[in-house]
Amino acid sequence: MKNLWLFLVRYNSVFWFILFFVLSLALVVNNNNFQRSSFVNSSNVVVGSFYGKVNSWKEYMHLADANKELLDENALLRHQLQSFISNDSITEVLETDSLDDPSRYGFIVASVVNNSVNQKNNYITVNKGSLDGIQKDMGVITSNGVVGSVLNVSPHFSTIKSLLHPTTKISVSIDSTTSAFGSLVWGENTESRFAMVRDIPNHVKLYVGQPIYTSGFSTKFPKGVKVGYIVQTDIVTGGSFKDVRILLTTKFEKLTHVYIVKDKLAKEKIELETLNEENNG
Repeated sequence: MKNLWLFLVRYNSVFWFILFFVLSLALVVNNNNFQRSSFVNSSNVVVGSFYGKVNSWKEYMHLADANKELLDENALLRHQLQSFISNDSITEVLETDSLDDPSRYGFIVASVVNNSVNQKNNYITVNKGSLDGIQKDMGVITSNGVVGSVLNVSPHFSTIKSLLHPTTKISVSIDSTTSAFGSLVWGENTESRFAMVRDIPNHVKLYVGQPIYTSGFSTKFPKGVKVGYIVQTDIVTGGSFKDVRILLTTKFEKLTHVYIVKDKLAKEKIELETLNEENNG
């Protein structure tokens, strides 16, 4: 305490100078329009620079997550390629007119420019539109799972009806150990990490941790895109069916980029199915 007092006594002139200087500066700024406007503009520059630095740091902090997603996706692609090589099935795949042929699908990468996750009806906006080949009803995925489907398109932007929307409904299948299918819905669930799979036959045996995939029945999503994992089974709804609760693999609150799915056979499939409906009508 004594040392602090001696320090203040020794440098008291400096402290008085700083105090009077600040008071003088405040009086000048408050009583002169030109000086006040100059001060405000300078403050805006400083604050803007500060926020720019903060935003840069935020982007930097998310690089680890983005890199992990890329590494996971590359690992999956390597695994699939290795499976083809190990099974000597590359020639067979190339010579077979399989509907699961990867060449059937194209993918358009887009950046997320707006995203909601906590609303009753959630939507996403991306920076690609009709000029990039995007059309309404195209499916949207990430390296982690399903995102939703394209709702509206302008030349440079597209809005996506998120999976976190009560009217979104996606055909899914349980893993390869069963032949069961169901409908994935978010419904009235307000949690962004969970959803329900409905209309699963009661006789199907399910377990916690079982993966859920897209069925490939629609033109929106390829078969086998992972959707989530079962966290609660045997939610009996009555009748011959039951529901399960799943943990979604897509982290909607961290979306930065998405893949918009372009099914090259979509038009042919839809026209044929429409013709069937007309004939039955």
